[in-house]
Amino acid sequence: MKAWTAALFLSLAGLAAAEEPAYVPRSPLAELELRDGDTIVFLGDSITHQCLYTQYVEDYLYTRFPKMRLRLHNAGVGGARAWDALLRFDKDVAAYKPKYVTVLLGMNDGRYAEYLDDVFTTYSTEMNQLLEKIDACGAKAILMTPTMFDARAKRMQPPGGFMGPKAVTFYNSTLAYYGAWLRDTACERGLGFVDLWGPLNETTLHERRKDPAFTLIKDSVHPDAPGQVVMAAAMIEDLGFPRVVSDMRFTVKNGTWTSTAESTEITGVEGSADRLAFTSLENALPWVLPEEAQAGVRLTDLGREYGREMLTVAGLPAGTYAVSIDGVEVTRSTGGELHAGLPLHALPNAPQYQQSAAVAGLNKQRNEGPVKALRNEWSQFQQWKFLQAQVEKNPADDAEKQRLADVEQKMPGMDERVKAAEAAAREIEDEIFKINQPRPHRFEIKRVGE
Repeated sequence: MKAWTAALFLSLAGLAAAEEPAYVPRSPLAELELRDGDTIVFLGDSITHQCLYTQYVEDYLYTRFPKMRLRLHNAGVGGARAWDALLRFDKDVAAYKPKYVTVLLGMNDGRYAEYLDDVFTTYSTEMNQLLEKIDACGAKAILMTPTMFDARAKRMQPPGGFMGPKAVTFYNSTLAYYGAWLRDTACERGLGFVDLWGPLNETTLHERRKDPAFTLIKDSVHPDAPGQVVMAAAMIEDLGFPRVVSDMRFTVKNGTWTSTAESTEITGVEGSADRLAFTSLENALPWVLPEEAQAGVRLTDLGREYGREMLTVAGLPAGTYAVSIDGVEVTRSTGGELHAGLPLHALPNAPQYQQSAAVAGLNKQRNEGPVKALRNEWSQFQQWKFLQAQVEKNPADDAEKQRLADVEQKMPGMDERVKAAEAAAREIEDEIFKINQPRPHRFEIKRVGE
C-alpha cells in the first residue's frame, strides 16, 4: 500500500471512530422522586381505561403521601395501540406537563396472533417514537410489560371468536417477548420499568395448583379487580415506593416504658407493668382498597407487603389484652402476640383503616364517574381518527364514510366536555384531601384476662 493511501485510510478510520460516540451504559430508574404538584400520567389501552389498577395506585399515593398533592391523569383508551397513543399524545399526555408517564401498550399491538416479525417491528418502531415524544415533553417514561393473556380462560369460553387455536396457544408468549424488549429498552434508555406479566402469570400458576380453573382474567384479556391489585402491587414494588406506614415499638422493664418509632410521632407515654397508653400521629395511612379488590389484597398480602402498620409491645406479663384506639376496643391479643407485633393494617375497625376506606370509596366514585367519562371522550376521538384513516385507505367504501360521518357529528364540544369531566374529578379529589390527613390517636393496651 502506498504511503499516502495508508495515511488517508488511517485518517478516515480515525475520523469515523471520532464521530461515533462511545457507548455509555445507563441505569434504569430505581425509584420515583416526587414533589408536591408533580404529575403522573397513566398511558395505555383498555386495561388502563378500566380505571382499576390506576385507581388502586392512586389510593396508595393519596394515603402514603397525604401532604403531597399530585396530579394523577388516566390516559387509557380501549383498543389503543402505540399508533393511537401517538395521535392523542399532545392533548392527552403532554398538555398535563407530566414528570412521569407510565406506558402500558402491547396487548392490542400484537394483534392477538402468534409472534409475527413485521407486527413486532411496527410496534417497536411506534413505541420508540412514543418514547421520543415523552422525552421531548420533559417527562420520564416508565415502561410496563403487557399483561397476561390467559389462554386457559379463553379455551373455557364458548367456541368462536377471531382467534384461532394457534393464536390462543402462543399469544401469551408473544406478549412475553414484547415485555422482554421493553425491559431491555428501559435499561438502554435509563427509563423506569415494571413487570406486570410476571406477577400475573406467577400468581395464576400458584393458584392453579389448588384450583385448575382459577383465573384473574375471565375474558382472557382484561384483568378483573383482583388481577388489577396484582398489577398495582407490582408497580409499588418495581418503582421503589415505601412499604411501611408506621412501626411503633414499646418495651416495659421494671415498670418503665421506652419506645422507638418509624414514620410516626409518639407522645404522652404512660402506664404500668400490664398497661400502656400513648398518642400516635402517623405520617401516612394504611393502603386500603374497595371491597371488589379484596381477593387481590389477600393474594398479594397487600397490607403486610406494601402497607405495614405495626405495633409491638414487649415485656408484658402473660395474659389477654384489650387494644383500644380513641376509647374504642379494636381487638384483643395475648401478650405473646403483642410481643410478636400487632398488624394494625389488618384491623378493619381501627380508625386509620376506616379513614383509608373512606378515601378509597371517594376515589372509586371519582374513577367510575368523571374519570371514566373523560376516557370515553378520548375513546370517541380514537374511533374518529381510526375511521379517518380507513376512509383515506378506502375512499370508495361508502359504509366507512357513513360511520365516519356519524362519529364526526359527536365530536363538536369535546374540549368543553373534557374540561367539565376534569373539573368534576378535581372536586372529588378536593374532598379526598379533606379526609386523607393523618390524625392523632390515643392508644391503650390493658390486661383484661389471664
